[in-house]
Amino acid sequence: MTMTSEEQVRYSRQTLLQEFGKEGQERLKNSAVLCIGTGGLGSPSLMYLAAAGVGKIGLIDPDIVDLSNLHRQILHDSDRVGTPKLESARSRVAAINPHVEIIEHSGYFNAHNCLAIVKDYDLILDGSDNFPTRFCANDAAFFLKKPLIHGAIFQFEGQVTVFAPHLGGPCYRCLLPEPPPEGAVPT
Repeated sequence: MTMTSEEQVRYSRQTLLQEFGKEGQERLKNSAVLCIGTGGLGSPSLMYLAAAGVGKIGLIDPDIVDLSNLHRQILHDSDRVGTPKLESARSRVAAINPHVEIIEHSGYFNAHNCLAIVKDYDLILDGSDNFPTRFCANDAAFFLKKPLIHGAIFQFEGQVTVFAPHLGGPCYRCLLPEPPPEGAVPT
């Protein structure tokens, strides 16, 4: 898919970068990223993915926008409190960049639907807040040979890890073979 003249202007600052150029921008436009979670980790990720010009962004988050989360879930705002996060995220991503195709996946990301959802994406961004979802993201990425970017936050600490076992690296289960028992770790 080639860029429109408006997109060429929109992305002109990054296409000026010799290492990136028009070819890099077209690769972004033709890429697809699934973002699991639109909260504290997904919010800034989605804003930057849309602004950069990723062509297709998938969203999955079963929650609603909550006032107590707005200080860290910057994709959402006060006017969206009580609405589904998918609806709020779609609206904000479209406002950032109307050239992005937004695919909403309703419900929970789980063992019943993870392979069907992940198959259509080039990269999975896991910003979920629970172990069952993290393990499903890992397993789908592993079996479908997709890179997985995993992020987690606890109080003032955070971590980001890229898993690409199809390229010779470890997977999430290599580091944590089994989920911890329920209640063993804080949310």
